[in-house]
Amino acid sequence: MSETPERERATATATVHCDGLVQVYGTPGLEVTALRGVDLDVAEGETVALLGPSGAGKSTLMWLFAGLIKPTAGVVEVCGRRMNDISGRQAAKMRLREVGMVMQNPGRNLLPYESAIGNVLFAQSPTRRTPKAKRRRAAGLLEAIGLASVAHRPAGRLSGGEQQRLAVAVALANGPRLLLADEPTSQLDLRSAAAVIDLLRAANEDLGTTMLVVTHDPAVGKAFQRTVTIRDGRVGAEGRAGEEFLVVGKDGSIQLPTDLLEVLPPGTLARAVRIPDGVALHRADMDGSGDLDALRGPDSTSPAGGQRP
Repeated sequence: MSETPERERATATATVHCDGLVQVYGTPGLEVTALRGVDLDVAEGETVALLGPSGAGKSTLMWLFAGLIKPTAGVVEVCGRRMNDISGRQAAKMRLREVGMVMQNPGRNLLPYESAIGNVLFAQSPTRRTPKAKRRRAAGLLEAIGLASVAHRPAGRLSGGEQQRLAVAVALANGPRLLLADEPTSQLDLRSAAAVIDLLRAANEDLGTTMLVVTHDPAVGKAFQRTVTIRDGRVGAEGRAGEEFLVVGKDGSIQLPTDLLEVLPPGTLARAVRIPDGVALHRADMDGSGDLDALRGPDSTSPAGGQRP
């Protein structure tokens, strides 16, 4: 079935586009499914915080967007390129020129024996800036994140928090079209985290950099335009302006927020009821629809050892 004009336009202007994205790790018989059909679009210039519990698939998404792994199934497009089809070398060129990346372990982003400023200068190698312009850019970034005083210290001798801030500066050195960052504030105190958030926002506002950041930091989620919550390898919710909305999957499935699972625990029978402005969910044993055990049938077992939830 062909896409609607609206869908075609959305895809054409998206920096990141996913359709039915599946990622399975392991060998036959020992598979682990990290992603279970992710559909996601991130528009040019948008800032998105990826939320969700550990093991939900957030970091896997980042690796796919960076071209570090190939999807098991589905489509992923980044900056107009279909990542399913490009080579590892082509993906590496993208990371040099168009896609900045901050990995969760900041040391993996850096040259440990090179100075802090040397790391930021090296990251600008693909650009056509003059040496003077490169040094000005590097000094400005280090100043913005509070590392000017350690500019000439080897990256390997910086603290974990300093390395994390330096990794963000390195990722932004070229003014990338897309920034991917995995927990960029996880090791930082409040002041340093605020400096990193300010730097990310400035890059978005001044350069139009699209940003996709995995985070557990509420301050990052509030600073970004949109939040996307990943649960059990799927997009479970999206939010804007502090509100969270459930996402209905292509198969009609929804994922309830954790706090609502106290009302409708896994395994509970529920009824979907039409109401004037949408659909309401009711526990089957509480909406006047009859006995829950009768609804389950004589051979069924209730989730709480025969007791109603």
